[in-house]
Amino acid sequence: MAVTQQEIESRLWDAADELRVAMPEAQYSSVMFPLMFWKYLSDTWEHHHQEFLADNEGLDDLSPEEAHEIEFRDYQSFEIPFIHPGTVRERRASWSSILATVTQPGLGKRVRASLQAIETANPDKFSRLFGAMTWTSDEVLPEEVLAAVMQAMDRTPRMHEGNMSHDVLGGAYEYLLKRFSDGAGTRAGQFFTPREVVELIVEVLDPKNFESVYDPTCGSGGMLIASANLLKARGGRGYTLKLRGQESVPDTAGVARMNLFMHNLTQFQIEVGDTLKDPRFKKPDGSVAQFDVIVANPPFSSKWKPWTQDPRAIGGVAPQSAADWAFVQHMIASMHPKKGRAGVVLPHGVLFRGGQEAAIRQRVLDDDLLEAVIGLPANLFYSTSIPTCILVFRAPGTKIEERRDGVLFLDASTRFIKGKNRNVLTEEDIADVVTAYHSNFDPDGNPVDPDGDEGLAARFVPTTAIAANGYDLNIGRYIKQAEAKQEDLGSLIDAYNVARAERQKTEQHMLAVLADAGIEGLSE
Repeated sequence: MAVTQQEIESRLWDAADELRVAMPEAQYSSVMFPLMFWKYLSDTWEHHHQEFLADNEGLDDLSPEEAHEIEFRDYQSFEIPFIHPGTVRERRASWSSILATVTQPGLGKRVRASLQAIETANPDKFSRLFGAMTWTSDEVLPEEVLAAVMQAMDRTPRMHEGNMSHDVLGGAYEYLLKRFSDGAGTRAGQFFTPREVVELIVEVLDPKNFESVYDPTCGSGGMLIASANLLKARGGRGYTLKLRGQESVPDTAGVARMNLFMHNLTQFQIEVGDTLKDPRFKKPDGSVAQFDVIVANPPFSSKWKPWTQDPRAIGGVAPQSAADWAFVQHMIASMHPKKGRAGVVLPHGVLFRGGQEAAIRQRVLDDDLLEAVIGLPANLFYSTSIPTCILVFRAPGTKIEERRDGVLFLDASTRFIKGKNRNVLTEEDIADVVTAYHSNFDPDGNPVDPDGDEGLAARFVPTTAIAANGYDLNIGRYIKQAEAKQEDLGSLIDAYNVARAERQKTEQHMLAVLADAGIEGLSE
């Protein structure tokens, strides 16, 4: 029987809920994602192991070594090795094997040994995948709680392709990401970008089959996955994308790797390190590698150690107090020279702050690299309530003719619905932004076919006009905000006076009735 999305999500949350007695919800992800991925690997390995046994019943004369070689070559894509081999404690480092020992002392140590053994046996795929694993210590997570989590998670259906699709499995992983982000509040910003913001950036950049997609601050990998999902939804082959990401937090990088695997995306490489200080993707000559599509939601206005000499620093070096433009400079340097495009989410301050940032902004505009500025609503993100914007860049000389020597401004700041913890862009909002982005504009910069009264405010502004404003990109300078419908003040006063007179007349009548009934003492 097919496994429903709701069923697996409900069971997984039941398992996560067992952690409530041991740690705050903000820390659940450090335990749940490694356990979930371990179960997925184990269920998948055991599923293929049973297929191997069924297909090779007549090969009893094979030695254990020969059988292992055939199985790993023809049936398995990774290894689940043994822990404590050659001792009385020898057992497979699989979920089911360790689950059978949950009542025995030392559960955390066996779990840790199993995860480490899987990493060691599969260095090309799973090196450093499971993170620091501090939660396997009894001091951090009591063994009885770990046992309860594992027993609850074991009630989820088998996590292999014969039992559930990767769409369901990946959706369940994203469900937990979302739930943990809701509970983690501002701390969630380090690994989770709201799905609708990711979808908007990817829709605008429009990745194609066999292209490379790079996220220099990849968090949990959501933007890379969304790129593949969009391509698949449009009839393309998402699995052909070469996905690359860098993340400064090792445990979060592990979350990204697990996320990609669970979405059945294997053409990826996630590196750990500070992208500004130590970019890990490079060409043989030492310069940064270049990609077709670049997406990012870097930490907003974070402090950093400015470059002293770096070829990425076009126009100058961003100030120590805010690395926003440094991330942009890195993304520009990383764009493929013939078809590179980039989309990044940043705070509005990047549009108008002065000093070194203004000098960088001028260089970027003079080189005609900035294609669009999209204003987003406030309170979209877990990490901040401030309004943000998306900047879209194109490699030098690759803009279409109609977009050269100018910038497209779109204002979507009023397009949202209120959610429990934050505002949300709807699918209709995303579609309207994408439609406006692809619009044609008349010589005055106005949309040729504006989308009615409910359409987005949009305008194409020549670089010369922006230069005349001191290279200020503040959206309000170029788009008149939709004026709120205002009632005539005189009409409002007249209506108030009529209502007030009617209320006074009603009160006087009521007081008279009460007085006739002998009820006194009510003041007018």
